[in-house]
Amino acid sequence: MDHPSSRVVTVEIHGQQYPIRSGLDPAYVAELAAYVDEKIRFASRETPAGDTLKLAVLAALNIADECFRARDDQRRHERALADRAKELERMLDLALGATQSEAVAR
Repeated sequence: MDHPSSRVVTVEIHGQQYPIRSGLDPAYVAELAAYVDEKIRFASRETPAGDTLKLAVLAALNIADECFRARDDQRRHERALADRAKELERMLDLALGATQSEAVAR
């Protein structure tokens, strides 16, 4: 059964029309299709004699590579933020400890 808010959006990829049933915003679906089309065009420049399936696979591999790199970058960023937060917490603990020690000494 279809999702009540799904609709069919027709997109063009590599000169072919594809009806896509989706609950996503049609403009977003069109943007995704344009991105895939761009990747297939890039693959066709790299492999001019490639058939459509080969081009689609090459485009999918390029998109997967981008996805994996973005995921790895995100993980590195998250680790760097966690490390920085720990360092700030350590510095705060030291500062609060010094403040408490000074208050006790008075």
